[in-house]
Amino acid sequence: MSSGLGPPTAAVRPREDRATADRVALSAATARGARSRTEEVRAWLAERRRAHVFEVTRIPFAELRQWRFEEGTGNLVHRSGRFFTVEGMHVVESDGPYGDGPYQEWQQPVVRQPEVGILGILAKEFDGVLHFLMQAKMEPGNPNLLQLSPTVQATRSNYTRAHRGTDVKLIDHFFRPDPDRVLVDVLQSEQGSWFYRKSNRNMIVETVDDVPELDDFRWLTLGQIAELLHEDDLVNMNARTVLSCVQYPDTSPGALLSDAQLLSWFTGERSRHDIRVERVPLASVRGWKQGVEAIEHEDGRYFKVVAVSVRAGNREVVDWDQPLLEPVGLGVSAFLVREIEGVPHVLVHARAEGGFLDTVELAPTVQCTPGNHAHLTPEHRPPFLDTVLDARPERIRYEAVHSEEGGRFLNARSRYLLVDADDVPLAPPPGYTWATPGQLRALTRHGHYLNVEARTLLACMNATAARPRGGQ
Repeated sequence: MSSGLGPPTAAVRPREDRATADRVALSAATARGARSRTEEVRAWLAERRRAHVFEVTRIPFAELRQWRFEEGTGNLVHRSGRFFTVEGMHVVESDGPYGDGPYQEWQQPVVRQPEVGILGILAKEFDGVLHFLMQAKMEPGNPNLLQLSPTVQATRSNYTRAHRGTDVKLIDHFFRPDPDRVLVDVLQSEQGSWFYRKSNRNMIVETVDDVPELDDFRWLTLGQIAELLHEDDLVNMNARTVLSCVQYPDTSPGALLSDAQLLSWFTGERSRHDIRVERVPLASVRGWKQGVEAIEHEDGRYFKVVAVSVRAGNREVVDWDQPLLEPVGLGVSAFLVREIEGVPHVLVHARAEGGFLDTVELAPTVQCTPGNHAHLTPEHRPPFLDTVLDARPERIRYEAVHSEEGGRFLNARSRYLLVDADDVPLAPPPGYTWATPGQLRALTRHGHYLNVEARTLLACMNATAARPRGGQ
């Protein structure tokens, strides 16, 4: 107790806020939002598309006004020196802890963006239920341009106005927030096959303040968002990664591996991979060729680097140009799912990618673009790929096509699936293990454990597990 003569005496508090998990569960079970019906959200998104001018046009590299190929390196850089660069990456990967195991080596273009961006969702209670403020945001790489995104989605260059545009709306809620109002705050990775050591700050901050009613924003419950996650190209990647970090109550009685065993297995996987990554000049990357409108692989696989000119009426800057990475083909990301003594488990893969900060992260059972492996014999194709591609409809628990990060990738889309696989053994091949959704949710409290594709699938699993009540 304070004497009134000095600062108040410090008091301990519970390490876990069980009440917040219960509030999350209530929001997930509520399909009738206090501010919007779900079918109104679809109409609202369509209206916002009509309300603004959105144009994305492919252009030759020579027509880029704000970007240039750097003399000497050939790297694609912004004239301000900010935002991001397209460089080269040289990777040597070995399964031996000292580089003494089987290895593969390759070079490729990669996006380097050392800035840590903010992906922030504002939360607030209406009628006793948590709602989340989602934005209808245009990204030039999205196939339908405008999708449901976090309240704030901004790089440091954006929110410090390096582009000389308008301020990022509502960004102040995520600068030094009240610790008692923070529901999620964690650094998470992005695609390690396309980004070089990229991280973003994933945040959910609750507010009790009045928030301006803005045309491009809507309050939704987790139950409403869950329904929208079943639709193609609607909830963007940045919203999915933040939502995957929400801590739902875990009611499962146990798991095949204890948490300590799962972490020990993962630490062993990180230890046995030796990955040496070196940034190299884009002009020197082997196996890739530069043309007038694209940098592409000699075999026509993987992805291209292209340039676009953009107009967007509701962005901080309404007119700009930039490079984008364009994948070749539709990707597939899938978890194989089975119940073990009545407890749902998913088969996770300790996946190494050249752009990861720390060798490997937990990934879906299958994560690839099938077309890149079509020329290979079955024994050289990714494990379990054919199991996923050949799955009968009744074995598919969840399926939707989602877009990847539309600010850096053009028409990057993946088919996300949860596939029943009761015939897959409890002792899977090296590099794979079974984990419960609750264990994966616990790991999202920490950065660089689950990759972004696994986090999307975790958000989709949360959506399939929700049992919304009430009408839409």
